[in-house]
Amino acid sequence: MMLFRAYSFPLHLRLSSSVDIFRKDLYCHQESSVHSMTGRERILAVLSGQKSDHLPSMPITMMFAADILGVQYGQYVRDHRIMADAQIKTAEMFGLDYVSTISCPTREAMDYGAKIQWYDNQPPAILEEDALFQEKNTLAGFQILDPLSGGRREDRIRGIELLRQRVGSDLFVEGWVEGPCAEAADLRGINRLMLDFFDDPAFVRELFGFVVEGAIRFAAAQIEAGADIIGIGDAAASLTGPRIYKEFVWPWEKKLVDAIHAQGGRVRLHICGNTSRILDGMGRLGCDIVDLDYPVPFAQARAQMGPQQTLAGNLDPVREVRNGSPGTIAQSLDALRQQAGERWIVAAGCEIVRDTPHENLHAMVQFAKSHSAAATHA
Repeated sequence: MMLFRAYSFPLHLRLSSSVDIFRKDLYCHQESSVHSMTGRERILAVLSGQKSDHLPSMPITMMFAADILGVQYGQYVRDHRIMADAQIKTAEMFGLDYVSTISCPTREAMDYGAKIQWYDNQPPAILEEDALFQEKNTLAGFQILDPLSGGRREDRIRGIELLRQRVGSDLFVEGWVEGPCAEAADLRGINRLMLDFFDDPAFVRELFGFVVEGAIRFAAAQIEAGADIIGIGDAAASLTGPRIYKEFVWPWEKKLVDAIHAQGGRVRLHICGNTSRILDGMGRLGCDIVDLDYPVPFAQARAQMGPQQTLAGNLDPVREVRNGSPGTIAQSLDALRQQAGERWIVAAGCEIVRDTPHENLHAMVQFAKSHSAAATHA
């Protein structure tokens, strides 16, 4: 990474006239401007509280990226080479600062033996009525397979290796794991899990322990493959209230976050839905980035998480991004910027919808490029 350079003037060069002072200030501003950064440098600068040349942009693209490449989404989620092609083409076309291997929530569950429904041009889905752990005793003695055992987890790992090879140090590379609540819901069934919180809390803790151990191993393999950051998708957590989240979900999310940090990785927490009631806990996990979905009041999140937490989001992907215009998108982002402070990454609240007009995503990135991020470190 290129080093930041500081400029100063010796005392004997200070000028007294207002014109000369103006010229000196202008020159100093030009000289002290941050050099043009790569996407990876830009994101790392914001995460470390350093000044960046402009705001980073990290919108989630999945089906949108597949459409950019002209492939069906079923191909995208099955073949890491296609995913890498689509991510790189999308990043290049729109000027994004990162590439990602997020694709669907079924990779880990399928490797464990869960049954899923495949579709040609949309994400595969868990068959909840035939969930792997619909019978609790199935969990006893269940072994976690090596992430490099040839399944869909390995496909993601190979995707990270390929992305790192192709983008080098120019772009940030993101891996992904499912969070404890989301993966438990995939393996047990969301409705059964919600009842288990009340009927069998000991089983919930056993199940969460199982899925977090698997996620830690999966994350470690992705970091070794070259991932700069690991996204933790824990959508089902937004369905819990503050008590359930604090008692059951938060401790296991914290264990996963700490383990990823111990492995030398970074963490991006992504919980879809309205997380307004659990923001305080999310802010205490120590994540490098916390995504906010569009129902969450940004000012509330900033107030509860403090100025040092890097936040991403949170335009409404449909109402504001897909159905908006470049002008309205710029206005919405400007309003968010006033609430977000300096540690902010431009993104929508969730995935960019596949039929989003290209000019609208260009408008998001252009806003990021036209606004700088000041240093915020102590």
